[in-house]
Amino acid sequence: MNDFPDSTVFSAADHAHMTRALRLAENGRCTTTPNPRVGCVIAREGAIVGEGWHRRAGEPHAEILALAAAGEAARGATAYVTLEPCAHFGRTPPCADALMAAGLSRVVAAMEDPNPKVAGRGLEKLRMAGIEVDCGLLAEEARELNIGFISRMTRHRPWLRLKIAATLDGKTALKNGVSQWITGTEARADGHRWRARACAILTGIGTIKADDPQLTVRDCPCERQPLRILLDSRLEVSPSARMLQGAPALIVTAIARDDARARPFVESGHHVLSLPAPDGRIDLPALMRELAMRELNEIHVEAGATLNGALLAADYVDELLLYLAPMLVGDAARGMFHVPALTALDAATRFEIREYMKVGEDLRIVARPVQ
Repeated sequence: MNDFPDSTVFSAADHAHMTRALRLAENGRCTTTPNPRVGCVIAREGAIVGEGWHRRAGEPHAEILALAAAGEAARGATAYVTLEPCAHFGRTPPCADALMAAGLSRVVAAMEDPNPKVAGRGLEKLRMAGIEVDCGLLAEEARELNIGFISRMTRHRPWLRLKIAATLDGKTALKNGVSQWITGTEARADGHRWRARACAILTGIGTIKADDPQLTVRDCPCERQPLRILLDSRLEVSPSARMLQGAPALIVTAIARDDARARPFVESGHHVLSLPAPDGRIDLPALMRELAMRELNEIHVEAGATLNGALLAADYVDELLLYLAPMLVGDAARGMFHVPALTALDAATRFEIREYMKVGEDLRIVARPVQ
């Protein structure tokens, strides 16, 4: 895949229109799953004549909505789209065909589509039709917008974001288990906005036993509740757990699905997935593959130190969403990760801080492992 097929120098107008297309795509941040977030702007002689963004799977793509808004003004115009137009029949017809039929003279794409069903075919189809095609404008911004979709298509596993609320000395709960609330109301509401963009919220049985969370989006507008996933190797969860109320959840266990312990959950409409590892725990690599097969792009993890440590050790933590509260609670309190003690700093897992900002009285840090 090559996002930079030529040495195109993009104009200020190109940048402005693609920036607008990216902002439009942001509107679908919480709704498009499993599809990518895409925006499109159609401009003619410097003026925008049509624009659109993809809302949800099965509904018109961004290009189709922009073409409908532009009408006849699309003929001879330029389309700016944040992801290569599709060239295959999926839930909707190919967008490349619609752009060709509209008589566009130029198409600018931020990046190629990593989906093997597309992967450059849409751009090539447009070129073969005599349309000028440029690719690579604001590509990094486009990748960030669809980082989960890209992960699923290229790595065959979702993008896993680990959320932790902790004190300045790195503690997530007191020794007696009390953790509500370490962070303030603003930070908790901000965390719900991150939940809303995820395809699923994942936790472990330890967190269910300690806190009995709902794992729903409540503190911000949300059209679609993410799937709730519980990792519970011995199926110890109570059917009355709050995360099992309402919409069906996915319970991942090492117990066979036809085991008597699974029957109450299956009969309640929940999905029980058996993925045993040789050591009696859950097979994490198999889980990542399964989540990708279920078309989940971004996984938001809110778990305890044991599961956090297991995911970190397996190299599945793609991003750390850390809220630090301005307090100290002492050494006896619970930490963020259960990991083996190191004897050398060279063996430490190092992160690159991508963003930091104050949210209410707390500090939010977004970091990713150094590759």
